[in-house]
Amino acid sequence: MKERIKNSPRLRKLALWLISSPKRPRPRLWVRLLVTPFLQKKGRGSLFRRHARLDIFPWKRFEAGRDVLIEDFAVVNNGAGDVILGDGVRIGIGSVVIGPVRFGDRVGLGQHVFVAGFNHGYADGTRDSNAQELVRKPVTIGNESHIGANSVVVAGVTIGERCQIGAGSVVTKDIPSFSVAVGNPARVIKRYDPARGEWVKL
Repeated sequence: MKERIKNSPRLRKLALWLISSPKRPRPRLWVRLLVTPFLQKKGRGSLFRRHARLDIFPWKRFEAGRDVLIEDFAVVNNGAGDVILGDGVRIGIGSVVIGPVRFGDRVGLGQHVFVAGFNHGYADGTRDSNAQELVRKPVTIGNESHIGANSVVVAGVTIGERCQIGAGSVVTKDIPSFSVAVGNPARVIKRYDPARGEWVKL
């Protein structure tokens, strides 16, 4: 049945319309009530606040490990790609996470952080970018890294383990593990030196 729907433009269009309104790209109420609870993998001790918005679509994965906290007014959307959250992840108030993204264990997002693993395609200058294919580039954030309030992490970026990203930063390039990065565009200003046991300014 799945293959038949995929191979038929009419059936595919109908299936998409049944799942989500073209004008309001979020799962319909029946999907949120009857499908999403069986699709999302929610680890023990995880808490999704009442006013968090989880746009979980059936065609991509959503997995949250143990003790994950998604605060009020945060938005998590897997429509464009998988959203995988490790154990102890915290997504702050008003933050937006759009797949494809993968967070390691104990990753923390401050308030109003934006992380997205895609961009709207605009290669064809004669067409509206809304009508073009999305350009998907996964975002990966390593274990125990923290992203400061009001920061942006763009598609395709990898942030290593135990990094600190300063508030208001725009991360456009990979950040190596054990780094402090700040600014727009974000640049590394400190690295942890295990031999000296301290953070070293660059």
